[in-house]
Amino acid sequence: MYRCIELPRFSLNTLAAVRRAFRDSTRIPLRQSWRPRPQAAFAPAVVSLGWRGNSLLVFAELTDRDIFTHAKKPNQRMWELGDVFEIFLCPVRQAAYYEFHVTPNNQWLQLRFGDSSVVKKLQKTNDFTSCVITKKVFHSWVWLRRKEQKWFVYAEIPATVICEHKSKRGPWLFSFGRYDYTRDRKAPVISSTSPHTKPNFHARHEWEKMQFYKQLKGRRPARVAASVE
Repeated sequence: MYRCIELPRFSLNTLAAVRRAFRDSTRIPLRQSWRPRPQAAFAPAVVSLGWRGNSLLVFAELTDRDIFTHAKKPNQRMWELGDVFEIFLCPVRQAAYYEFHVTPNNQWLQLRFGDSSVVKKLQKTNDFTSCVITKKVFHSWVWLRRKEQKWFVYAEIPATVICEHKSKRGPWLFSFGRYDYTRDRKAPVISSTSPHTKPNFHARHEWEKMQFYKQLKGRRPARVAASVE
C-alpha cells in the first residue's frame, strides 16, 4: 500500500515549484516486471503522488532521448502516435475504472471502462471509441527539457470523476505506464509502475494500492477515511 500525502498549495508557473511541492511524496519507479531484465533501450521514469482538496495530484519525470508525438488533438489513439504517459485509476471496490493519457505536447485521451470484461471485448475489435470521454475531466501541464533528455507531466484528477458512488470509499487502485517511442526504432519501449507478469496495462489485479493521508502539523500524517477530503 502506497501513501498518498496531502500537499500544500503551490504555483504551476515553474517546474521547480512543482518539484519542490512533491519533494516529500512517495516516488514510484516505472519498470518492466514481465522481463528478466530491462530492454537495452529502456529509459527510467518515476511518478510521485499527492493530493489536495478533492483531487489526486500526479507528477511524472520521464527520461527520453527522443521526445516526440504526432498527436494533434484530444482523444486520439495516443499510444500509437508517439511518447505518452498513462494513468489508470479506480477505487478498490469499484468495477469501472479510468485511463488518462498525456503527450509531450499536452494532448490528452480520456477513457472509461465499465469493468475489465469490457476491455477484453474491445481489444478484439481494437475500437475504443465507445469508452471515450469527450468532455475534459482532468487537467495536465507538461514541461520539456530536451537538453536534459527529460519531460515532465503534472496532472490533477478530481475524485468526483473517479469515485462513481459515495459508498466506494477507501483505498484506490492505480497504475502508471508509458510508451517511449524513438524514431529509429519500429516498436516503443513500454514500462509500468505495476508488477505486471505480462505487458498488459489493463491487468487490474496487478495494480498497486494507494491510501490517502492528511498532513497534520507536528504530528504523523493521519489516514483520510474518504478517498480524499
